Amino acid sequence: MHDTTLTRRNLLRTGAIGGATLLVGVNLRTAAIAAAGPEAGAISGAAFAPDAFIRIGTDGKATLIMPQTEMGQGIYTALAMIIAEELDLPLDGVTLEAAPASDKLYGNPIFVVQATGGSTSVRGYWMPLRKVGASARAMLVQAAARRWGVAPSSCRTEAGRVLHDASQRQATYGELAAAAMRETPPASPVLKDPAQFRLVGHSRHRMDTADKVNGALKYGIDAMPAGVLYASLMSTPVLGGKIAKVDDTKAKALKGVSQVIVLDDMVAVIGETTWAAIQGLAALDVTWNEGPMAAVSTATIRDALHKAAQQDGLVALDQGDALAKLRDGAVITETYELPMLTHAAMEPMNCTVSLKGGKCEVWIGTQVMTMAQRAAAEEAGLAPEQVTVYNHLIGGGFGRRLEVDMVRRAVRIAKHVDGPVKVTWSREEDVAKAPYRSVYAAVLRAKLEGGKPAAWAHKVVGPAVIGRWLPPAFDGKIDMDAVDGATETPYDFPAQHVDFVRHEPQGFVNCFWRGVGPNLNVFATESFIDHMAHEAGTDPLVFRRSLIGKQARARAVLDLAADKAGWGKPLPARSGRGISLQYAFGTYLCTVAEVSVADDGAVRVTRLTTAVDCGTPINPDGIVAQIQGGTLFGLSAALYGEITMANGRVEQSNFNDYRVVRMDETPQIEVHVVPNGEAPGGIGEPGTTSVQGAVANAIYAATGVHLTRMPIDPSLLAKGKGKSGATKA
Repeated sequence: MHDTTLTRRNLLRTGAIGGATLLVGVNLRTAAIAAAGPEAGAISGAAFAPDAFIRIGTDGKATLIMPQTEMGQGIYTALAMIIAEELDLPLDGVTLEAAPASDKLYGNPIFVVQATGGSTSVRGYWMPLRKVGASARAMLVQAAARRWGVAPSSCRTEAGRVLHDASQRQATYGELAAAAMRETPPASPVLKDPAQFRLVGHSRHRMDTADKVNGALKYGIDAMPAGVLYASLMSTPVLGGKIAKVDDTKAKALKGVSQVIVLDDMVAVIGETTWAAIQGLAALDVTWNEGPMAAVSTATIRDALHKAAQQDGLVALDQGDALAKLRDGAVITETYELPMLTHAAMEPMNCTVSLKGGKCEVWIGTQVMTMAQRAAAEEAGLAPEQVTVYNHLIGGGFGRRLEVDMVRRAVRIAKHVDGPVKVTWSREEDVAKAPYRSVYAAVLRAKLEGGKPAAWAHKVVGPAVIGRWLPPAFDGKIDMDAVDGATETPYDFPAQHVDFVRHEPQGFVNCFWRGVGPNLNVFATESFIDHMAHEAGTDPLVFRRSLIGKQARARAVLDLAADKAGWGKPLPARSGRGISLQYAFGTYLCTVAEVSVADDGAVRVTRLTTAVDCGTPINPDGIVAQIQGGTLFGLSAALYGEITMANGRVEQSNFNDYRVVRMDETPQIEVHVVPNGEAPGGIGEPGTTSVQGAVANAIYAATGVHLTRMPIDPSLLAKGKGKSGATKA
């Protein structure tokens, strides 16, 4: 009988490849997962066990089995830096290998499931991967000390070698790998003193940049299994609709079109090239049975949202008897609203599938490996272990690739195709029929006493996306993503109440969108803070300072951003500066926007200044890049972002009518990173969530118009609409 007891020592030994590779695995979550036993196939057919791990070969290189997906956020570089730091390896001494699908082995320590999102990659893996590296380093030192007959404490490591200075002996990690396999991992590996960090905290070029430039890196859309055919699809334009009739005569007559597949809610054209499939699709004559959702419009969606906002919600936070204090006296009330949005990732949605011999292979770039695996299995009628998912880099995710609808549709098509098929969505198909960020509303109330809020209430109205996306994580009451940014703010209110009204709009599928709940809640909170500052007759910067108690990190980013932005310096007429301060995703961040508003109401954002404290900065250059990209993503939403519906159909189709910020509209962006020794916070989303409030408040300063809905409507800002006193729009 084989010994299947999973101990750290057995884990080390059962992972051997040819006796010359050191494998280290660390259970990143719980002993219960480890007790479930090792799973085969984690690395090149070797038995291995829980979660993240590294492999050190005879060449001295360390391979990090990467549990997170790279989608432009720089996580391949950041996590490699963490491992290299604790291992005392140069950064080019670490190579990366994408993890296979396995919640048990590679479940995100925060999400539990194998998912990349929520700005959790560094937050989740910072300490576990440090322990992985420190444990491996200790075992290599033990192996060298045993070989030389010296105390491990007399040895040190440097650049992939163990050195014994007293005897001037040294050995490379590759030379020690096999011997280190026989060492017992330390129960509590000693982590490096941050003062000794030589990689973490220092800017490094992205490890994947060169291969992106020369085309060596492969995205999902680059997958080309032998014999692949190409497909394009058209799905029901109205949610829940079905196909009534398809005339495919013209399509089948086109050169390169080999097959037309008609299913209940979609039709796909198979071609010898992607272009042939697209042309064939355009030649189809499709009649739809639209169903009851054909009556949905932007007006009906907004009406239902505002009706829901009148309800009482479930309490997410209650301290200081805020509601009682808001029952009488002068109470300031505002309702803020965000529209539907799509993700508009640059890499089109795509999925390549091969069904053969009771097995399914899937080539895709996904944020959710195991969800993709399970979706493919369900559609193919197979067990998950019969499905292999080959994950690729992603050309833009933003939450869109947390969904697996593209996997399901591709497998359904592949069941009718002889051989592998690559399904590619047109931009128009995805923009008009994707899952969307829902409409949201926030109702805020406050009472001022002595120039400061004595009571504060924040009602969040919106769907529970987590309830659909990961039902086990939702208790059926409060969606913690929806109230994120409302229950925790940078401010110390003496009395505070936050509640959640679950409202699931009809006519579209709700999903996550970069920034999730803080998009609404930071916009609403920071806009309302400015409104109260105006009512109190206080400068918005001074007003915020007065509300920050013991949160020194919040005050530091506020003061730094204001100073770097030149807060208080004169500006031309109809120009203004606005502040947005937040604590979200474990990160403190402040953005100061500078805008000018033309006489006809057209808004130009001229400058964005951000100060960010995300704890220990792994790669400062990567942080700056993430804030730059995130603020532009959020700015696009503030200036243009909106999905509208009429007759159950989305009215937008491509970048011509779903605008993003263009090069000539890009403001000057300054990012100032505040380093400290705290645990890292998230960085992929905070830049996005800060922009709308900062820009709205800058417009408030420039025009006197208090915007309560995004995107910005220039018609509300025409000259003569404000400045004599604050107006609401």
